Amino acid sequence: MSVRILALVGSLRSGSHNRQLAEAAVKHAPEGVDVALYEGLGDIPFYNEDTDVEGSVPEAAARLRAATGEADALLFFSPEYNGTLPAVLKNAIDWLSRPYGAGAVADKPVAVVGTAFGQYGGVWAQDDTRKSLGVAGGNVLQDVKLSIPGSVTRFAETHPADDAEVVEQLTAVLKQVAAAAGSAAA
Repeated sequence: MSVRILALVGSLRSGSHNRQLAEAAVKHAPEGVDVALYEGLGDIPFYNEDTDVEGSVPEAAARLRAATGEADALLFFSPEYNGTLPAVLKNAIDWLSRPYGAGAVADKPVAVVGTAFGQYGGVWAQDDTRKSLGVAGGNVLQDVKLSIPGSVTRFAETHPADDAEVVEQLTAVLKQVAAAAGSAAA
């Protein structure tokens, strides 16, 4: 039985380096691990408790919750926007956190990785994403980290899927997430 990891990317730009990093995860997933790249975060309206009631949950938010419910674990790919996580990821976390205490992310193993132009690879955004996921009820894998600095130059001519060092590090992350998902299911 394969471990299903749902990948959520915090950049909506089609050529984003974090999207490319997620594509590398899909391509290089180890045996027994299936990584699915979630499409549609940009379609989800801002969280509004008035619309988060049975019968009127926006379809895009319901699709995200359903995809999360089918996954064994989540892997967030976060760029750093103005020193923190992008609004699209925060909004996804808000939808996944409800209903409080029983949201789609509750007790699910989650990890955060990413790349950014700066010298620290987006660690502030990744730390903020972990914090938000923890408050939302996710089982945050605090020791599972990958921050790749200098994305604009490092990936100017090389896709992350073709960078041997990145592939090795990303594969290690996927194995850690899969192990946590396997432990959670046991």
